[in-house]
Amino acid sequence: MFSGAIVAIVTPFKDGKLDEDAFRGLIEFQIEQGIAGIVPCGTTGESATLSYEEHERVIDITVETVAGRVPVIAGTGSNSTDEAVKLTKHAKEAGVDGVLLITPYYNKPTQDGLVKHYEAIAKACDIPQVLYNVPSRTGINMTYETVATLAKIDVIVGIKEASGNLVQCGRIIDNTPDDFVLLSGDDGLALPILSLGGKGVISVTANVLPSKVTQMVESFLKGDVVGARKLHYELLEINSAMFIETNPIPVKTALSMMGKINEELRLPLCQMAGANKKKLFDVLKSYGLV
Repeated sequence: MFSGAIVAIVTPFKDGKLDEDAFRGLIEFQIEQGIAGIVPCGTTGESATLSYEEHERVIDITVETVAGRVPVIAGTGSNSTDEAVKLTKHAKEAGVDGVLLITPYYNKPTQDGLVKHYEAIAKACDIPQVLYNVPSRTGINMTYETVATLAKIDVIVGIKEASGNLVQCGRIIDNTPDDFVLLSGDDGLALPILSLGGKGVISVTANVLPSKVTQMVESFLKGDVVGARKLHYELLEINSAMFIETNPIPVKTALSMMGKINEELRLPLCQMAGANKKKLFDVLKSYGLV
């Protein structure tokens, strides 16, 4: 259902509030550059510090601005099942094409708890749902056995896998139906995951280089493995630079250097350290982005 290069889009702020004009501009930039889909309110979108009203507004603006040109997969996960249901219901009403549901963070549920969490959301909300496994941010890994169990639920159509574990990715693909989609959650592992049978990437780097990330994924999916590999290596430095500090600090700093948004984050995230900012600028300059 979902494939290709999909951007985990940032949420721009201005004087502490959502910068709606800048956000619309980012969406248009992505679509002009050929992106295959947009994920608002993900980790990169600082969803953890958005109020309910802001979260819903970001999704509303995304759906309105995209206007059906590419799929919108809204981040609606939470460490509270009831909150995830509430956010998912709103996203469905707003007209998204699917939702992205992070594993509950901090609570550290058991695998049985994860199954019950996702079953409850699936029962309450009839909309395509993509699981999201990112243990480095949540403190819990969703095993391939758990994913295989959840893949039997009709509305659960795929997973964003950011465990960094290629063996786990392979086991997920091997133990789920052919139409269950695995998307890389790591830019640097997008090509290896595609080679295992993944269908795309939900990308941080695409915020600044959507066309190049798109070309890499499309090349592979069209059978041009050599071309995809060449682009993979071209993207190595900028993929690394996007994680000099905690995401989304580097990518928002990069977009501000490119003149697309203000350099504004929400506490407890703060502006990048001077030395790292210089490194980031040099990388952006080498790619012709500043």
